Amino acid sequence: MEEACKSNDLHNTGSPPHVNSDESSSCREPLIGVQERYKWDHGEDLVETVMAATKPGVIALFDVDGTLTAPRKVATPKMLQFMRELRKVLTVGVVGGSDLVKISEQLGSSVLDDYDYVFSENGLVAHKDGKLIGTQSLKSFLGEDKLKEFINFTLHYIADLDIPVKRGTFIEFRSGMLNVSPIGRNCSQEERDEFEKYDKVHGIRTEMVSVLRKKFAHLNLTFSIGGQISFDVFPLGWDKTYCLRYLKEFNEIHFFGDKTYKGGNDHEIYESELTVGHTVTSPEDTVQQCIALFWAIK
Repeated sequence: MEEACKSNDLHNTGSPPHVNSDESSSCREPLIGVQERYKWDHGEDLVETVMAATKPGVIALFDVDGTLTAPRKVATPKMLQFMRELRKVLTVGVVGGSDLVKISEQLGSSVLDDYDYVFSENGLVAHKDGKLIGTQSLKSFLGEDKLKEFINFTLHYIADLDIPVKRGTFIEFRSGMLNVSPIGRNCSQEERDEFEKYDKVHGIRTEMVSVLRKKFAHLNLTFSIGGQISFDVFPLGWDKTYCLRYLKEFNEIHFFGDKTYKGGNDHEIYESELTVGHTVTSPEDTVQQCIALFWAIK
């Protein structure tokens, strides 16, 4: 993306990006042009919009949890339909910290066919047009001895942790990262919701990340809190910006995510100079921001 097109104004919570009038003509060209109508039923209000066609070189990239779905829940039929309509007029991709199995559970078994790009595990497993185009291995990168050192210490820490509920699967080994959950990923949805509330008050994950970051500073790891009950651990640079290496053909990359604050798993890609970052508060907010950006409200 050209520097003239990039400014702090691009990071916003709802308004289309602002382009100064003295910027190049390519930047001043409208992103969209009217083509066809599309209606989005939002609550009791029927919002009539005009479908907008984008020029080539623009992609909308979406986080999953909290952006396209409620955390760890299935996308609604309405959201899936909206994404199909959006894909008609610009390239659409998803990037999540979860593995492909979990993303498929949330977005549907046909997810690889429903989106132009699907980046699971932050893009460490990358698909384009339904085909695998790249993978990265945490085991190969760190080696077994360093992995065992980290896993053993983390399990001891969780064993000594005093929280209201513990279940099972405290560490999930993925292709390119470890997912650590103090309560355990086997908890029920109700227990998940309760832990999220407890964690907001007591900072269980934040404190745990602080301890691990200090203990394993020599491994040069990144710790990224996401979802309701866990945080991801991966080598420096293996955050969601990793997927951007596959998007060099695009002049404009719009990223939508809910955890864009420092320490959240959307922060690095939101702040990247290569993206236009948008903070969302819910799947409904995602839809409204997309309408404001890629459609012309009538």
